[in-house]
Amino acid sequence: MTRLSIIVPALDAAGRIGATLRSVDTPVSGVRPEIIVVDGGSADRTADAARAAGARVIVASRGRGGQLAAGAAAASGDWLLFLHADTVLAPGWPEAAACFMDSPAGAAGAAAFRLVLDDPSPAARRLERMVAWRCRVLALPYGDQGLLIGRALYDALGGFRALPLYEDVDLVRRLGRARLTMLPVAAFTSAERYRRAGYVVRPLRNLCLLALYFAGVPPRALVRLYG
Repeated sequence: MTRLSIIVPALDAAGRIGATLRSVDTPVSGVRPEIIVVDGGSADRTADAARAAGARVIVASRGRGGQLAAGAAAASGDWLLFLHADTVLAPGWPEAAACFMDSPAGAAGAAAFRLVLDDPSPAARRLERMVAWRCRVLALPYGDQGLLIGRALYDALGGFRALPLYEDVDLVRRLGRARLTMLPVAAFTSAERYRRAGYVVRPLRNLCLLALYFAGVPPRALVRLYG
């Protein structure tokens, strides 16, 4: 069995996915990972770009939660790494991942990476500090920080649900604070949505939506507000 399977949900990501796949196409503990891209019906050449980078491509209905679940179902690894199509892991991630997978924490829990935005502005650094606080205090990494989890634990938790929004928060909440480890390796993620909507407006909107989600508003009702 492949030790690590990397699952990347994608939609119209032809311009970005190559860098993501190149960053993870490297052996972990001497074994090259299985890489699966789950295309949600892209209108561009996402699937071609993924295949050119050496990934296996499967197709699923549009929706990140369902795509992640489909990728996990198709994966052969006893460890799963879920990664967004616009996230590039920094050098050193294979060593950090291998160390976690071989540790007592890895035997019982899951891990995420440290968010770094691809924007040199002070506003981006402030947002990164806010995310670090959220992870440290609330134990809530989002999907753009990746999630490394053993297959057995993933299955025991029930896996990703086919939610239109907050599928990452849903799984991490089932995981629980005590079983989450933050790895000291950067996950470089696109800041385009913050540059477009603003470093004040977008985080505030996200915070309001998260509060509504915690209050019990279903994700299907929130997705229209998310944008």
